[in-house]
Amino acid sequence: MDQKKSYTFPEIKQKMAAYCSYQDRCHQEVEQKMRDFLLIPEAKDEILLYLMRENYLNEERFTRSYIRGKFYIKSWGRNKIRQHLKFKGVPEKLISKCFDEIDDDDYAKTIAKIYAQYFARQSGKEYQKKSKTVKYLLGRGFEYEEINKVSAGEDE
Repeated sequence: MDQKKSYTFPEIKQKMAAYCSYQDRCHQEVEQKMRDFLLIPEAKDEILLYLMRENYLNEERFTRSYIRGKFYIKSWGRNKIRQHLKFKGVPEKLISKCFDEIDDDDYAKTIAKIYAQYFARQSGKEYQKKSKTVKYLLGRGFEYEEINKVSAGEDE
């Protein structure tokens, strides 16, 4: 029998604060987590307000750290990052505003680096290797125009 432990309101508030302190979260993740507790809507709203007021929950901070992590650690392109953030319910306006977390030079260098590494591992004719590499980079979320700048440079 799966019995949920019941917590008092202050305990839940504390648990949610700890959940947000451990790692930046978006509203959707926090609301999802609160579904674990049987709370009335008013209590959920009060906890959300508390988390925002005390700066445990900050959508812009979450978005900025998510963008940095996915680009600088996972080497994802802007399209893939944008898609994942939209899926998490982050507003488009906020996503666009926060993309200044990625330095344009770093972005171009990352595409060039991944392009060169992936291209070198491919076999077949030159145009097949290029096609596979472009497809791979598109899958990583990089824009076709940006990839094209790199692949055009390879032909020279």
